[in-house]
Amino acid sequence: MKTRTVVHMPSLVLSSCLVFSLACTVFAHQAPHKFLHCVQSHNSESISQVIYSKNNSSYLSNLLFSIQNIRFISPSMPKPAFIVIPFTESQIQAVVLCSKASGLQVRVRCGGHDYEGLSYSSHVPFVIIDLRNLSSIRIDAKKRVAWVEGGALLGNLSYQIAKRSGNLAYPNGLCPTVGVGGHFSGGGYGTLLRKYGLAADNVLDARIINANGEILDRKSMGEDLFWAIRGGGAASFGVVTAWKIRLVKVPDIVTVFTVNRTLEQNATDLVHRWQYVADKFDRDLFVRILVTRVNSSHHKEKTTVQAAFNSIFLGKIDRLLPLMQESFPELGLVQEDCKEKRWIEAVLYFSDLPDGSTLDDLTNRNPNPKTYYKAKSDFVQVPIPKHGLKGLWKFFDEDEAADAQLIFAPYGGRMSEIPESQIPFPHRAGNIYEIQHLAYWDNERNKQAERYINWLRRLYEYLTPFVSKNPRAAYLNYRDLDLGVNNDGNTSYKQASVWGTQYFKNNFKRLVEVKSKVDPSNFFRNEQSIPILST
Repeated sequence: MKTRTVVHMPSLVLSSCLVFSLACTVFAHQAPHKFLHCVQSHNSESISQVIYSKNNSSYLSNLLFSIQNIRFISPSMPKPAFIVIPFTESQIQAVVLCSKASGLQVRVRCGGHDYEGLSYSSHVPFVIIDLRNLSSIRIDAKKRVAWVEGGALLGNLSYQIAKRSGNLAYPNGLCPTVGVGGHFSGGGYGTLLRKYGLAADNVLDARIINANGEILDRKSMGEDLFWAIRGGGAASFGVVTAWKIRLVKVPDIVTVFTVNRTLEQNATDLVHRWQYVADKFDRDLFVRILVTRVNSSHHKEKTTVQAAFNSIFLGKIDRLLPLMQESFPELGLVQEDCKEKRWIEAVLYFSDLPDGSTLDDLTNRNPNPKTYYKAKSDFVQVPIPKHGLKGLWKFFDEDEAADAQLIFAPYGGRMSEIPESQIPFPHRAGNIYEIQHLAYWDNERNKQAERYINWLRRLYEYLTPFVSKNPRAAYLNYRDLDLGVNNDGNTSYKQASVWGTQYFKNNFKRLVEVKSKVDPSNFFRNEQSIPILST
C-alpha cells in the first residue's frame, strides 16, 4: 500500500489565496454598479430602458428569447450581469466603453444560433449585447444593394428583397432564423454559393464599433479589418451594426426537387456517384444530400439509411431535365419529381419551417420548437469510397442516431474561382463538398446528452481517413469547441493555431496580425476568438 503524502501549504500562500478570493468577490459586487453608473453617465438617451439586470422580471425571458440550442439552458448556465437590447449605435458605444472600464466582457448576439453558445454565455463576468432591435433592411433595387442591420434575420432579408423584386436575391443561408451578423461574418453559405459564392463574398461595406467605442465604416476601418470581419468572425474585432451587401440576379422561375433513396434503393451507389459530379454540375444547379435514419419499407420494425437529394436549379424544368440526364442519369430524375417556383417560394421550400408555413412565416423570429444538438464539420477533397460510405451508414444503426443528420453540401463553380486569401474563409478550390454532422436529442434524453455527443465524436473520428488533412478543415459558422479553446486572455498564437488553422488555414496568421493591431488589449474575446500576438 502506498503512503499518502500530505503537503502542508505555507500560511503565506493561504493568505495570498484568501486575499485573491476576497478581491474576486469584491470585484463581482462592484463591477455591475460601476457599469451601470458608467453607461448612465456616457449616454444621455434612455439607456436604462434597454438594460436588464438579474433583478429585472424580464431578465430570464430576454436571456432565453433567441437561444436556439437549449443544450446550454440549465441552472448552471453562466449568466450575464446584464442583457442590453439597444436601439441605437450610441447605446452600444456606451456598453462597450463601460464594459471595458468595469472589467466585464461583451458577448454579441444576433439570431442565437451559435452552435456552442458563445454569443450568450461566458465563465467570466460579462454583458450580452442583443442586436434584435437593430434589424432594419434598406434595399435599393435599382442599384442592387442593401444596408442590413446586424440583428436582422436571414428569412426576413429574403422576404424583404422579394417584396422589392422577384429577380433579386442574396446568397445567404437556408435557415430563416439565423442572424445576419454571425452568418455574414463567418462566411455564410447557401444554395447560391456555386453561382455567386458566399454571403461574405458579397459584402461591400460595414459599420463596426471597435474596442475604443468608435464607429467605423470600410474607409475608416481600413481594408485589413474589413477583410477580417468577412469570414473571420466579427465578434473578435468589434460589434458590427450594419452590412452593405450586393444583391444578385435570379430568374423569374426556379425549379426544386427532393428525391429520396434508401439503402434498399441503391442509395450507396448514388451517393458515391454524386461525389464525382456534384462540384462539376452547371453552376445554376445545386444538389445537396441529407442523410438520415428512417423506417424500412422492406422490413417491419427495422430501420435503414435514407439519402435525400435536395436541389434547386436556377431555371425551368425543361432545361433541368437534360442537364440531369447528361450529368447524373443514375438518380433517375423525372418531371414529376420537380416543382417550379418563384425564388422566394424556393427559399421557403429549403427552410426548416414546419409543413404548411407561409411566406410571412419567414419573418418569424421563433417559429420552431427548440431542441438539443451538437455539430461538427468536414471538407471532402477525394470521393469517399463505397466501403467508407458503408462503414458510415453503420453508425445509423445505433440508438443515438435516431434524429441525427449528415448534410453533404456541394462546392465547385464560383467557389473554385475565388482565391483562398480573398477573405478569411479559405475553403475553395479542391473541395468537392462540405459535411455538416448533427446529433439531436429531446428533453427526455437530455440526461444522457453525452451519449449523443460521443456518438457524433466517434463518427467524426471514423471519417478521419476520408476528409481533408493538414489541417483537417472546419467551418467557423459550425463552431466546434472540440477543436480547441483559448485560455482567457492568455492564449498564444501557437496554442490557438491548433483550431485556428482548421477554420482559416493560412489566413489565420493574418487574422492574428489584424487583431493585434485593432484590439491590442484583446477586449473582444471568447473561447475561440482570434488571439493577439504576445509581446
